[in-house]
Amino acid sequence: MTIRLTPRGPFSLAAAIGFQKGFAPADYRNHGGAPVTCSTGVAGDDESLRFAFADDADWRPGGARIVEDGADVLVEPHGQADPEKIAAQVARILSLDVDGVAFPEVGERDPVVGELQRRHPGLRPVCFHSPYEAAAWAVIGHRIQIRQAAGIRTRISQEHGVTVDVAGVAVPTFPAPERLLALDGVRGLPDVKIERLHAVARAALAGELDARTLRSLDPEEALARLCRIPGIGPFSADLILVRGAGAPDHFPVSERRLHDSMAAAYGLPEADIAALRRIAAGWSPFRSWVALLMRSERERTTGEIARGRRVNASAHQPVSHARPAQLRIGGED
Repeated sequence: MTIRLTPRGPFSLAAAIGFQKGFAPADYRNHGGAPVTCSTGVAGDDESLRFAFADDADWRPGGARIVEDGADVLVEPHGQADPEKIAAQVARILSLDVDGVAFPEVGERDPVVGELQRRHPGLRPVCFHSPYEAAAWAVIGHRIQIRQAAGIRTRISQEHGVTVDVAGVAVPTFPAPERLLALDGVRGLPDVKIERLHAVARAALAGELDARTLRSLDPEEALARLCRIPGIGPFSADLILVRGAGAPDHFPVSERRLHDSMAAAYGLPEADIAALRRIAAGWSPFRSWVALLMRSERERTTGEIARGRRVNASAHQPVSHARPAQLRIGGED
C-alpha cells in the first residue's frame, strides 16, 4: 500500500534528507549510500527516508518509507499502526500538512529570507516524530553535549523501543509512553532525568502533548501548558511546539542561537528581542519555517551541531547585511 501526498508549495525531499543527515537527534547513519539500520527512528539513503515511531494516536509501532515521485511524496506504511495515521504523522513530520504556496512571498518582501530560500530550496521544517519525542529529547539533552544526548537516546531506542521492519530495514522506535514509564534507570542519565522522562510519558498519555491540540491553542497558552510538565522550561516548550507539534508560525523567544543569527543576518548586532520579534513578524505566517532556514544556514557555515559543540555566533558569515529600511517589518505579536 502506498499513500500519495501532494505538497502545496515548494518542497524537496532531498533537502529534508540533507537536513536529517546533520540533525544530531536523528543519528542518521549512511555508509556508501546504502540504507542502514538506524537506532533512533530514521534511516535511509540519498533518495528515501525511513521513519519508525510510536503512532501518537494510540502508540502502536509504525513506520514508513518515503520517496519522491515527481512533485508528489509517496508514503509506504509499515508496522502495526493504521496506514492513514502513519501517513498523517509523516505529513506533519515533513511539514507537508501546511499549505506553503505563499512561502516564496516572504522572501520576495524580505531579501534576507529570499537569500535563505535560494540557498536552501524546498527545505521545510523536519520535525520530531511527535511532541512526546521532542519533550523526551529536551529532557535527555538538558545541560549535556548534543552528541552525548543523541547517543543516550539511541541506546534507549535500541534497548527499550520496538524495531519496525521498514521496507527491509530494521528501524527501532523511541519507546512509547507506557514503556518509558516502566524504565527505572538508563545508563548515562541521572535519576532526576528519569523522573522527568516519566513526567513526559504521563503527560503524553494524558493528552497534554497532542500535536493538534497544541497547534490549535494560542501560542502563549500552549507554551504555558507545556511549562507545567516537570523538566520543561521556556526553551524546551518552544522546541516542543515548533519541532514537535509542527506549529508553522511561532517565533521562539528563548532560542539564543537563532537570535544571534538574526542579528548577524540583518546587520543589527545590538538588536534586542523586541526588535527581532518585529522583524520576525514580517515572516508570518511562516515564522517557524524561516527560523529553520536561519538554523540551517548557521549549521552550514559553522558545523556546530554536527560537531556537537557550541560556536560563537560571530564566527559564521551572515546571509546578508540588508538594512532595516529595505524590509517590510510587521507589528509586534
